Amino acid sequence: MEYNRVNLDVDESVATLTFNDPEVLNAIGPAMLSGIHEALGYIQSPKNQVRCLLITGAGRGFCSGANLAGDGSNSGENDANVGSSLRSGYHPLLLSLRDLDIPIVTAVNGAAAGVGMSFALIGDIVCASQKAFFLQAFANIGLVPDGGSTFMLPRLIGWSRAVELSLLAERLSAEKALEWGLINRVYDDNESLMAGAGEIARKLAAGPKSLGMIRKMYWDTWHNAYEQQLDLEARMQASAGATMDSAEGRAAFLEKRQPDFKGE
Repeated sequence: MEYNRVNLDVDESVATLTFNDPEVLNAIGPAMLSGIHEALGYIQSPKNQVRCLLITGAGRGFCSGANLAGDGSNSGENDANVGSSLRSGYHPLLLSLRDLDIPIVTAVNGAAAGVGMSFALIGDIVCASQKAFFLQAFANIGLVPDGGSTFMLPRLIGWSRAVELSLLAERLSAEKALEWGLINRVYDDNESLMAGAGEIARKLAAGPKSLGMIRKMYWDTWHNAYEQQLDLEARMQASAGATMDSAEGRAAFLEKRQPDFKGE
């Protein structure tokens, strides 16, 4: 399926969303934002039975950030009120990704810069090729980090490294990102990246409905107190225990066979 500067392919309950504007290294403008929103609508619909989302980029880059040159839409990233653009365009999209009931895998095949880095890090499992790099590019153009990066980075890699990336605006290689714990896997090239990320996505897509609950619990732990998290675990465990997948998992355990989860 083709949307505005975005492709969506669904296979074995895995939806692969590809940023598709390779001439600008998949920089995001209003047109692509619209396309991503439409694709997410398809992914979120229960009737389409998507059980894992894999996000990558076409060509040499994952996403080079906001399209400062404009993408042919009526409104571009040069609007005076950039904050308004973030609130109306990017924030609803990032929140929709955070709130998905299915796991997300990102396959970073090249530059992940600016807000593109935020889209890369939204993945529950972040995979990258050795050609990939991460860049908090905002200071280079007199702006401040956005896309939730000032929330995520200090929690993922610590205060000093997060501030360093944002102030110095230097490239972070895939190997160093792995060493810092920013990402999960590094592959030799883009071909092995897509094979490896696809394998992970298929494994997650074959998993139980509780995977979506697990990702929600980890997002919530960033703002919950210990007592609140204990309560959330109890509530989520009750919900998970009532699913058909939980019944199947228990039966498979007792029968010493592999479970056949349906995501229900």
